[in-house]
Amino acid sequence: MDTQTTQHLTIGGVARRAGVGIDTIRYYEREGLLPPPRRRASGYRDYGLDMVERLRFIRRAKDLGFTLEEVRELLALSTDRERGVESVKQRAQVRLDQVNQRIRELQRMRRGLQQLIDACPGHGALEHCPILRALGGEETHDHA
Repeated sequence: MDTQTTQHLTIGGVARRAGVGIDTIRYYEREGLLPPPRRRASGYRDYGLDMVERLRFIRRAKDLGFTLEEVRELLALSTDRERGVESVKQRAQVRLDQVNQRIRELQRMRRGLQQLIDACPGHGALEHCPILRALGGEETHDHA
């Protein structure tokens, strides 16, 4: 493959290189995360290699839990030479705080589920099942 063809990619080529689906690219275009592509004379979308990197950026940010709106902000900040790094760090800190809060919530849920599992004998009549009673609103333990 010569460098001339690798500089201009179809939507399928960009999707393969970035590891995303074609529909994802179209969606990101509609959402304004990707600029509208150039069009070939045939009407096909024409992308440069920079689009592959942008899509990888979006995918990695989403893998870290950033919402599409937050990704949009990060993309805008990535070009801000004055305040970009500070703002990106602040947004990453906010995201980390949200992740830590979610972890605390999940740990609380895990403790509650473990208590219910420990209280359930695993046999007997359904109406005596502590898990079903708890889900039905009956208390199975004290609120200390």
